[in-house]
Amino acid sequence: MERPWLKFYEEHVPPDIDYPDQPLPQILEETAHKYSSHTAMIYYNNKVTYTELMAAVDRFAAGLQKLGVKKGDRVALFMPNIPQYIISYYGALKAGAIVVPCNPLYVARELKHQINDSGAETIVVMSSFYSIVEQIRPDTPLKNVIVTNVKEYFPGFLKILFTLLKEKKGGHYVDIAGVPSTYWFQDFLESAPAKPEPTAVDLEDTACLLYTGGTTGVPKGAELSHKNILVNAVQCRYWINADPGKEIVMAAVPLNHSYGMTTCMNHAVVAGASVLLIPNPRDLQDVLKNINKHQPTLFPGVPTMYVAINNYPEIAKYNMRSVKACISGAAGLPVEVQTAFQKLTGGRLVEGYGLSEASPVTHANPIFGQNKIGTIGVPWPNTLSKIVDLETGEKEMAIGESGELIVQGPQVMKGYWNKPDETAQTLRNGWLYTGDIAIIDEEGYFKIVDRKKDMIIAGGYNIYPRDVEEVLYEHPKVQEAVCVGIPDPYRGETVKVYIILKEGETATEEEIIAFCKERLAKYKIPRAVEFRSELPKTMVGKILRRILRDEEVKKQKE
Repeated sequence: MERPWLKFYEEHVPPDIDYPDQPLPQILEETAHKYSSHTAMIYYNNKVTYTELMAAVDRFAAGLQKLGVKKGDRVALFMPNIPQYIISYYGALKAGAIVVPCNPLYVARELKHQINDSGAETIVVMSSFYSIVEQIRPDTPLKNVIVTNVKEYFPGFLKILFTLLKEKKGGHYVDIAGVPSTYWFQDFLESAPAKPEPTAVDLEDTACLLYTGGTTGVPKGAELSHKNILVNAVQCRYWINADPGKEIVMAAVPLNHSYGMTTCMNHAVVAGASVLLIPNPRDLQDVLKNINKHQPTLFPGVPTMYVAINNYPEIAKYNMRSVKACISGAAGLPVEVQTAFQKLTGGRLVEGYGLSEASPVTHANPIFGQNKIGTIGVPWPNTLSKIVDLETGEKEMAIGESGELIVQGPQVMKGYWNKPDETAQTLRNGWLYTGDIAIIDEEGYFKIVDRKKDMIIAGGYNIYPRDVEEVLYEHPKVQEAVCVGIPDPYRGETVKVYIILKEGETATEEEIIAFCKERLAKYKIPRAVEFRSELPKTMVGKILRRILRDEEVKKQKE
């Protein structure tokens, strides 16, 4: 297949990369040996070296083995961006286990589905989320619970202040004394052997189950191999042209998300970079203080983050000039946002594209090369991409004609965990069918024009209408409901629901939103509710979301 985009690759990017033949935990060992005293993690001004990180990873892996965790067993991680996340992730991989990242915004119902579907028997959870795990534990296969506190890697004085003033008040203190098979993270590390027993891990073995709605909206685990996640991290290093041992990567994107996992955490390990951990990216002042103090050089993010920084009233107080390269993902990057952020930092902000099923990155604009605004750029090294017709998915479309974007490359998943039918629908003839509608221009740059799936992207989070609708249908007064993503200047899109009430019933917007608050993660909760007597439908009764969205767009313009 011809690759017209290769002529736009920057000098340092090869068309095809010769990848290492060892998994990421071994790459971490090499990095720790080469950059032993170099900072691996920065967290609330505390610095952890690569030697210290490696020692903790080894102990965690050995601790899992002591619990009886074997190769192929699933270990769930339910934490924000804290050092314990990276330690647990690499420790689990080193023990041969399969990592199951869980969104820290999940409520009990959502977490329970993921634990049951993955079959995870061990979970590492931050103490403030422990009550959720406690609630679902009897109805899941969970055998071992490892509890960690946000303060564990705080510097000394901050740790004392937090213990005295915030721990109990903020719901971080939990009593696990006497609870069977439940351990504190630091006790777990201290009681483990210093080194794990060697576990043979093949690059084709499954490393990670990343839960996504895929093209159908039913949450399922994208099964990523050790090769998939290694390859995408190495591709990222080449694309960004990371200076080995010298970069500081801002990890404000959640590490449980495929984008944060690759561009922040795994890429940093491959490049010998420091990871600047931001546990709460919504605390903008904390984000800016961290940039000002620690001067990150790389800042992968989502448009919402860049919008918030651009519009921060006191932005002039903070030195942003260290940031030299950013790839924006998860939603379209408006030109105004890009221009303002580049002016602020002096660095380059370009748009890219990916999906969990591809570990996730497949395309990006060159960082310092030809950046075509409004496009997702060109396919990464070793990656093929084309546009095919929507009906059969087999006929390749001409330049400028829209169709489904499909990709092929070593970062593409093995399939969906225990879902052969969905796998066969998404992986066909060696190609990953993304469900996104795109066009390609004569130079090989791709542009997303629509979504085949009805997924809503709000503030970088993927929201599947079906998740929201299922909750609405649980409401005793609701007869019919549909969830639509409507344009939002800050979040990109936001959730609006349209409801037909049962005959004789009345309800308020506040009542519906309160009902959803109890049953959905915060980012999925509707921001607007409209009651209707009827909804636009096709002849076979399928609700036409597009019409509702178009009506809203028109209303906003008036």
